[in-house]
Amino acid sequence: SENEGGDEQGRDSARGLRSSPGPGGLRPRPTSPAPRDSHAGPLAAGPRWRRYKYRFVPWIALNLRHNPRTLRYVPEESKDKIISDEDVLGTLLKVFQALFINDFNKQSDILTMLPESVKSKYHDLLSVQHPRGKLLEHRHQQQNKPEEVLYKTLGFSVAGATSSLISAGKGVFVTKGLVPKGAVVSMYPGTVYQKYEPIFFQSIGNPFIFRCLDGVLIDGNDKGISKVVYRSCDGRDRLGPLKMSDSTWLTSEIHNPLAVGQYVNNCSNDRAANVCYQEFDVPPVFPIELKQYLPNIAYSYDKQSPLRCVVLVALRDIKQGEELFSNYYT
Repeated sequence: SENEGGDEQGRDSARGLRSSPGPGGLRPRPTSPAPRDSHAGPLAAGPRWRRYKYRFVPWIALNLRHNPRTLRYVPEESKDKIISDEDVLGTLLKVFQALFINDFNKQSDILTMLPESVKSKYHDLLSVQHPRGKLLEHRHQQQNKPEEVLYKTLGFSVAGATSSLISAGKGVFVTKGLVPKGAVVSMYPGTVYQKYEPIFFQSIGNPFIFRCLDGVLIDGNDKGISKVVYRSCDGRDRLGPLKMSDSTWLTSEIHNPLAVGQYVNNCSNDRAANVCYQEFDVPPVFPIELKQYLPNIAYSYDKQSPLRCVVLVALRDIKQGEELFSNYYT
């Protein structure tokens, strides 16, 4: 695994595999690091089996019952969502608008392509935040860092850092403020593949492929072929100065501070999950000028299908300094 020197056995297992229901309705999700198993017998000693078994639904169904706290149970598919799509959309619009205003000095080319009513809206928002003389001062001062914008907007900020789990590599922490229960705390970035689209070569040794309920895949790897594919799709969909996605999550200078969800680690019997994954389809009414902050892009250009995103939602209040842990299996 290329993932920040993390545990190859765990990182190369089942991160992102959230398939259609298997035995007992089990849907595998990402793992990182993978739960250690003492019930799999001698075959588990082989490194290839240790990496593969978390992709093998029968093994999951038989063995993960020994770690009940690593599973998330929902009675039916319709109850898989913690908050409404409207709440997810509201949060993303709130954060992205704040980022747009923060980057206002760099948005001149985009503003020229927008209707007068939209331009007036942003000028009004900027005037409210920086009244009278402060507006001129704002135009000459350095913009806030994205994580500061997130904190001022939602009351918390998150960032990637070395995980508190041994050999887990990177994790995601609340660096400032308090995350309230039900808040969107991060996004899972990456290229979105329909279940019929080719992803074989991108998937080799790739621990960052997330499988949605309907078989849609999101490749959240920021290295190798995955990185090249994302950048290619990002350039393909660009309309002049209007970007349809954010590619900065592939770099160290992330413009959307929520785009760190691929590094959230799996919970364990000792570390209960405090966030969970929730799928979200971007609606057609999503403002075109704010798409530059969406950390996802479709592998194939398709005007008809909505863009799939995955957000992570807080299951409880999460305090400053806490690491985020999710359930990789539902």
